[in-house]
Amino acid sequence: MNSKKEAPHPYVGMWVTADGYIRHELLPGGRYDEARGNRQSAYQGSYTIEGDHIEYVDDTGFTADGDFIDGVLYHAGMVLYREQ
Repeated sequence: MNSKKEAPHPYVGMWVTADGYIRHELLPGGRYDEARGNRQSAYQGSYTIEGDHIEYVDDTGFTADGDFIDGVLYHAGMVLYREQ
């Protein structure tokens, strides 16, 4: 059994639109939680990352994707920035 803990992917964390309305939390282990406005957990599901490309599958089966370019996440017409 390997007891060495794997470091989380560098893109794991909170990503938000400039106005803060949409908040994507990429969780360790390949799950995400998206909040919209006052609606917490508006969408939840899984994600996979290959290089700088992310694929989402929400728990209802809806799929989407995005790309990380120069530290910014471009996803489904949205621009999200890493929350500091």
